[in-house]
Amino acid sequence: MDGFIHVVRCFESEEIPHLAGSIDARRDINTMDSELMLNDMIAVERRLEKLADEKKKGGGRDKLIIEREITLFQHMQSFLGEEKPLRDMAINADDEKLLAGFGFLSRKPVLIALNLSEGQKTAQYRLSSQTQPGRLINGQARDGNRQLPVDEAQIFLQEYGIEEPSLNRMIRLSYDLLGLQSFFTVGEDEVRAWTVSRGASALEAAGAIHTDLQKGFIRAEVVSYDDLITLGGMNEAKTHGKLRLEGKEYIVSDGDIVHIRFNV
Repeated sequence: MDGFIHVVRCFESEEIPHLAGSIDARRDINTMDSELMLNDMIAVERRLEKLADEKKKGGGRDKLIIEREITLFQHMQSFLGEEKPLRDMAINADDEKLLAGFGFLSRKPVLIALNLSEGQKTAQYRLSSQTQPGRLINGQARDGNRQLPVDEAQIFLQEYGIEEPSLNRMIRLSYDLLGLQSFFTVGEDEVRAWTVSRGASALEAAGAIHTDLQKGFIRAEVVSYDDLITLGGMNEAKTHGKLRLEGKEYIVSDGDIVHIRFNV
């Protein structure tokens, strides 16, 4: 799990009794974040107890590594004690390696989805620097749109003044939150999308497909999605010089169609 989508109810429903009553989005958002921090505090305290026993017994890992880990976890304990989520704590690359095996929940970025009734408006909310502001989702419009055929759904969205379906927005915003993008590979029998971090090189993209492609990487043949769609096909892209040969340092762009040449 790389992050959370926290769906927050901002509407009342007379038809469903347990959804009637006091609405406080900020309270509910903060309550959830507090639960995540409490969970992490328990895990940090348990880890500190184990590190203290390890240090006392000796004979295992290097004492300097144990001391460094103790210092890190004490810092985390202090940070959480001030009711600050770990996602806001500055952690260097070496300490990141120490934490690689831990799934601390308050370190993960959060996307807040505010579930609204039709015509309802509300303020944006933000938990911390690694939290997307609250995004508005019209609950009634979402549910109605889901039940319609594709062509009718488009008309429905236009009538409500909605630019794109909620699911599409959530996928796009989730990619933004996690700093991800997609590139494509195209074969005779299938087209596949692969997810990599923004700023990934062609070599890293090859590794996302298969480690053999990364080990034996020679070059990448690349054409952008916009060029391919505009021109109508791969042959047309080649004819117009839009198919490029790129080396391992090439930074892959969102929507690139990539063919890896390799030899193992």
